[in-house]
Amino acid sequence: MTTAVVPEKPEQPEGPAPSGKQTGTTAAGLRSLASGYRDRLRGGELGALPAVLGLAVLCVFFGILSPVFFSDLNFANLLTQGAGSIAIAMGLVFVLLLGEIDLSAGYASGVCAAVLAILLTNHGWPWYGAVVAAMLTGVVIGLLLGTLVAKVGIPSFVVTLAAFLGFQGIVLILLKEGTNISIEDKTLLAVANNNLSPTAGWLLLAGGVAAYAAILLRRHHNRRRRGLTTPPPMLIAVRLGVPTVLGALAVHLLNQERSRNAVVVSLQGVPIVVPLIGVLLVLGTFVLQRTPFGLHIYSVGGNAEAARRAGINVAFIRIAAFVICSAMAAVGGIIAASRGNSVDPNTGGSNVLLLAVGAAVIGGTSLFGGRGRVIDAVLGGMLVAVIQNGMGLMGYSSGVKYAVTGSVLLVAAGVDALSRRRAVQR
Repeated sequence: MTTAVVPEKPEQPEGPAPSGKQTGTTAAGLRSLASGYRDRLRGGELGALPAVLGLAVLCVFFGILSPVFFSDLNFANLLTQGAGSIAIAMGLVFVLLLGEIDLSAGYASGVCAAVLAILLTNHGWPWYGAVVAAMLTGVVIGLLLGTLVAKVGIPSFVVTLAAFLGFQGIVLILLKEGTNISIEDKTLLAVANNNLSPTAGWLLLAGGVAAYAAILLRRHHNRRRRGLTTPPPMLIAVRLGVPTVLGALAVHLLNQERSRNAVVVSLQGVPIVVPLIGVLLVLGTFVLQRTPFGLHIYSVGGNAEAARRAGINVAFIRIAAFVICSAMAAVGGIIAASRGNSVDPNTGGSNVLLLAVGAAVIGGTSLFGGRGRVIDAVLGGMLVAVIQNGMGLMGYSSGVKYAVTGSVLLVAAGVDALSRRRAVQR
């Protein structure tokens, strides 16, 4: 009987896999990531997706109806217009993550701005001393509110509503029932009114891209070292490339001359307040996502009793969150004082709190606690600023702008509630 001999397959040479295999692996990885993201969306984890889509749609909408919307001058105004509210919203994210609320953040920023202006103008303090005093005022306010909520046990809604009224009175007392205090310090005025040089803008972008690339590569290396699934290189390139391209377009646009008479005054470069917000965003994101304190905030917001049983000092976490919130309110007050060149009883009042809370919620931070990021405040703040700015360019009244902004906030809260219900059902 003859036995057929099956020829052995030739040994494959060692080295990198064929390009077809690499392509197949990349495609499979992208499909896996897309499938996981789709499952998270179905489970109610929408994150900042509604805010990003809404921001894109509104920019296109206002750009078509009002060509001035995409002008370099309006773009710069758009970035500075919502900076104060965005700073306050960043602090509110920490409190909202716990399932709490701070209704006094607006007038807390007014109190801190009043302290800044009084020490700076009336008592001749240097700008850095006045800024430190304003920040310490915010910290003290946060300690007071946090202690009443965490130690005394008064609901945050009641505590901060009382503080909302009380701080309004304190602002009036500090400003002698209506005095307007001008700010003349050039350093403070530069925060919200001056720009970086064009070269500094490009250097800032290059440094930010390099830092972000280092973070992505380090994260990829750490996941590979631990044996975890790593995203395909193409996805890493997209994550780095999209912000880089958008940042380059923004810097290029902002570096154009925006002044109608450049001989008298030149308006070029990235507004100084933009990198300030960027630094606060990086710090807040690092604290929430890369430190035990941040993980404890999510744990307490998700289930306070379980966090307590796990050994987390829930009272300390709550107090610290209110301190951060009020400190960021102080930053918002400083930005508002710089932008307005003065401080008056309306600083921190009117719709400041509503816009800040709206920015955090519209950006994707849950009102029920346990879900949200600092970048949500930036995205939501930009969305609110686009609504206010775009409708203003189209000639709509303040009443219409407030009505539309309130409707967007209601829709965001409804989406949050529905997504949370869907997540619980799954």
